[in-house]
Amino acid sequence: MKYHLLGLSVYTVNLITVHAIVAIGLNILVGFTGQISMGHAGFFAIGAFTTVIFILKIGLPFYLALPLGGFISSIFGFLLGLPALRLKGPYLAIATLGFGMAVTTTIKHLEFFGGRMGLQAPKLYLFGTPMKDIHFYYMIMIIAVIMVIGAVKLIKTRVGRAFIAIRDSDIAAEAMGVNLTYYKTLAFAVSAFYTGVAGGLYAFILGFINPESFHLIMSITFLAMVVVGGLGSVMGSICGAALMTYLDIKLQAIQDISLIGPALVTFSQKYMSVAGISNIAVIVYGLILILIVLFEPLGIFGFWIRCKRYWKTWPF
Repeated sequence: MKYHLLGLSVYTVNLITVHAIVAIGLNILVGFTGQISMGHAGFFAIGAFTTVIFILKIGLPFYLALPLGGFISSIFGFLLGLPALRLKGPYLAIATLGFGMAVTTTIKHLEFFGGRMGLQAPKLYLFGTPMKDIHFYYMIMIIAVIMVIGAVKLIKTRVGRAFIAIRDSDIAAEAMGVNLTYYKTLAFAVSAFYTGVAGGLYAFILGFINPESFHLIMSITFLAMVVVGGLGSVMGSICGAALMTYLDIKLQAIQDISLIGPALVTFSQKYMSVAGISNIAVIVYGLILILIVLFEPLGIFGFWIRCKRYWKTWPF
């Protein structure tokens, strides 16, 4: 049975929610700490595969496997954070990009993770009966609310203030006694934990995962969600994830429109690559990012703040 919420399918809402968790985690790293990452698809993959492995091959229940998948991702986040102590800007971006590619390539060549064929996510049960989509939706929402509250509380703590100090000026932060090694690696670990948990949920939304699902474009899309929503804003991350996910689903549906869809697919395959409509999606993402950076650098959240200020002073 298909369920719909606010005109959207439960599948779409679940996908938006999972992407929002990723965007919040990435924003903790990029927006609040100022450390760039283009390899979060790697953490997403680690969370997805380890969660499924813990259930399938070790026999752990879902409520233990999911946080453990996030914890494993956070360990890799900590390790990736070590080079961040010496790398900045494009050099750090390249390092994280290489990490994401290395993860998917490694998984692809390990039979333990299903190799190129991937893994089938097991069915989840609620009180002995298979969990319905609507029940899984409620569970994802509860997890998402916990993650949102956790992020908001974290930013208001001493740790969050240290993250922001590093973003504004790591030299000044160090002079004030902020331990750069500790807080930079912690930011990577926390961000990876959020992404790993989201990856575990993503595996059960799809029902099947393989290494090809966690590609470079996914990492770029995650970063786009943060930029579009607004750097340094938890609510902006949610808005950016909702907009970009909904847009992606609608762009994929273009190919089903008579005349326009086949024409776009043919043009894309002829002049770009065999990926088809995905090429058009990448172009649209690029245009959105350019427009956001040029006209609203603070993203959706920045636009909302400007609107609030305007109405407070209107009509003066």
